Amino acid sequence: MGHRQIVILTVTMTVFTWSGVMVAAGQTAAAAALAPALAVTVQQIVHTTRTHGAPRPPAPAPAAAAHEEDDAP
Repeated sequence: MGHRQIVILTVTMTVFTWSGVMVAAGQTAAAAALAPALAVTVQQIVHTTRTHGAPRPPAPAPAAAAHEEDDAP
């Protein structure tokens, strides 16, 4: 497992553990207020993990045709 995956996993587990502690302590209103932030966190993690292995788009072709006129006699 790479360093980046370990950091993502650690942050995710910390956020969800903290939310669980707040609910256990009776702070359900605070946990409910943080629900949108948790949803965005999950969305960003899923997006990052899915696009991490995506291939890069090809580089544009060199503009060799523009220089052909310069070589004409």
